[in-house]
Amino acid sequence: MRRRERVSDFLGLTRSTVGVLFMVILVGMGEKMAERFLPIYLLALGGGVLSIGLLNGMDNLLSALYSFPGGYLSDRIGTKRSLLVFNIVAMCGFLVVILIPAWQAVLFGAVLFLSWTAISLPATMSLIARVLPVNKRTMGVTMHSLVRRFPMALGPILGGLCIGVWGERTGVRAAFAAALLLSMAAVVLQQRLIEEEPPGRSSHEKRNIPEKNPLRLLPMMSPLLRRLLVSDILVRFCEQIPYAFVVVWCMKSIADPVTALEFGILTSIEMATAVLVYIPVAYLADRSTKKPFVVVTFIFFTFFPLVLFFCRSFEWLVLAFILRGLKEFGEPTRKALIMDLAPEDCKAGMFGLYYLLRDIFVSAAAFGGAFLWMVSPAVNFTAAFAFGAAGTLGFAIWGTDLGTSSSGKEP
Repeated sequence: MRRRERVSDFLGLTRSTVGVLFMVILVGMGEKMAERFLPIYLLALGGGVLSIGLLNGMDNLLSALYSFPGGYLSDRIGTKRSLLVFNIVAMCGFLVVILIPAWQAVLFGAVLFLSWTAISLPATMSLIARVLPVNKRTMGVTMHSLVRRFPMALGPILGGLCIGVWGERTGVRAAFAAALLLSMAAVVLQQRLIEEEPPGRSSHEKRNIPEKNPLRLLPMMSPLLRRLLVSDILVRFCEQIPYAFVVVWCMKSIADPVTALEFGILTSIEMATAVLVYIPVAYLADRSTKKPFVVVTFIFFTFFPLVLFFCRSFEWLVLAFILRGLKEFGEPTRKALIMDLAPEDCKAGMFGLYYLLRDIFVSAAAFGGAFLWMVSPAVNFTAAFAFGAAGTLGFAIWGTDLGTSSSGKEP
């Protein structure tokens, strides 16, 4: 029993965080079975290249628009009830895609199911910050990120099998049906395991903590957090310009294209790489400054599109996707740094504001990626690399953090 307690303490596990992790596995498994193949599905339904760019841009824009409401609702009604609302919204999106096989319906359903990660993330990060001490927050965020990678690794393989058995149209719809069932199971588990908000907040705090207007929170964003935000925006330009076209490049563009199952295997390799580095990095980041880990992460983001362009077969793509997995090296550290730099009385709201501002700008890159792809894949990948290099150098020169958490005191 003591050994189990020590392991739970080391990994930052509580009943509430375990409930969140189960939710992430179940919803994520269903989502990733289908979401990664949506560009191929849109092409099969006659949507064309611009519909892929529209989907990717909409994904980023909705992530921006949903992030702050997600944080506000979490501060307003609590994590447990807000996560229930978010899951129901996602399930409605799955139903739309299942029932209506048209590319326009896919885009409409995406308005609902693409919201799940963005809208639930502020609530999840707020819960981790509330139930864990400062010197365990990076580990708590890491466990969330690590567990997310299991469905991200296995989901595309299962989705690829569905496409291999039933074809691109029916296979993707079958994957969404599985997503709906898994989301229902997630609702049951999260409601049983996640504990209610503690009664420690006074009525005065409850009335004043949630801020409806994100512009009123903007002055509360520290200069340190703003520097991270600017660099993060540029690095996300690097990620999102080619993001939706990675699967098109691998399955349609290169001289030796891969199958849907092989692409699922590549995604699993990416996620396995991420999983291997998560816990060691979190352990070190909780005991030192976070900036070096974030800089290394930005470097991996930057070089992926450049390396991908020169990979034209499955064997070489394996190396590219290992590099893509390494970009998760300091992602939990970056999220923990956001929570460290956010004010104590509105962490979910500030986290949501950060993603609102970031993804509004990044959505332009996602939309523009389609036009760059229509020029040529080389232009798309090179432009992505240039933005990543600018963001990485900017944070390496001007970025900083709060230093170590050795005192255990709140920032």
